[in-house]
Amino acid sequence: MTPTQAPVAPPLPVSVEAPAGPPLPEPGDMEPIANTRAHTITNLSAAIIPFLLLGFVAWQLWDTALHWQDIVIFVVMYIPVGLGITVGYHRLFTHRSFKTSPTMRFILGALGSAALEGPVISWVADHRKHHAFSDHEGDPHSPHVDHDGVLMGPLRGLAHAHLGWTFKHLQRGNKERYAPDLMKDPPTRFVDRTMIVWLLLSLLIPALLGLALTGTWQGAATGFLWGGVVRIFVLNHATFSINSLCHYFGDRRFATSDHSRNLAWLAPVTLGESWHNNHHAFPTSAAHGLRWWELDISAMTIRGMEKLGLVWDVVRISPERQEQKAIEPVAVEEPVS
Repeated sequence: MTPTQAPVAPPLPVSVEAPAGPPLPEPGDMEPIANTRAHTITNLSAAIIPFLLLGFVAWQLWDTALHWQDIVIFVVMYIPVGLGITVGYHRLFTHRSFKTSPTMRFILGALGSAALEGPVISWVADHRKHHAFSDHEGDPHSPHVDHDGVLMGPLRGLAHAHLGWTFKHLQRGNKERYAPDLMKDPPTRFVDRTMIVWLLLSLLIPALLGLALTGTWQGAATGFLWGGVVRIFVLNHATFSINSLCHYFGDRRFATSDHSRNLAWLAPVTLGESWHNNHHAFPTSAAHGLRWWELDISAMTIRGMEKLGLVWDVVRISPERQEQKAIEPVAVEEPVS
């Protein structure tokens, strides 16, 4: 099916307006936060310790509850489900960075649902509200709002942005206000209502792969553990790190009215989402990695889908627009295409 033959998606709103209130600062007005020693220790601890512990557990369980086939199953499950979040939930449903068919909206929505990060419409509503109020009152998961102090402030802020906000519903995005387009889209509504089905399938499939690869129920159990439970743990913490670490720690290339940062070392595990300052500067861009060396597996996937005719009208940012918004304007490379 060519783009001209593909079913036309329902029109989506051009923007989602923030409720009336005090005006937000203009891009460039926000003073960057200094990375004090306390901030650095806090951020690195929050990012590294869970994965060090996971690595220690994996080492202890090698050849008992962890084998090479379990690592293969983990990767086979992690990448498509992760792309369901990054390409589907985020770049397609939230920011409309490209257009695609109802079938692809269903597939990407189902993959994202398997991540256990919530139904697609609620996820999108929260994220659109985050962009409307980023790092200001009304942001569902800012690590800065109402979190003052030299040490405990960053700790409380990071804990809130990383996970705590999911238990507090005071600033969550209203679906009728922030995602009315998705509530009118049949494939998206269906995936939203049936999230539990796709989640359960994502737990069953790695168990079946383990059984097929080993021929034993023990293989099925370890496949379920690493391709199901551990995959959910790692992917969720990778996503949560965008909300927390990427608003505290890293580099700022573009002037924005928030504290968004780029974290290069987090790019592989987040499939390119950690070029977060780039993203907040150009939210609709299909590529978050805007330089050739900024690894963005999600953008690579979108380019591949575009070449196959599965997506079209992909949003790209010209070098001129990048230069205009750069904190220190310099010559920039052509956008990744």
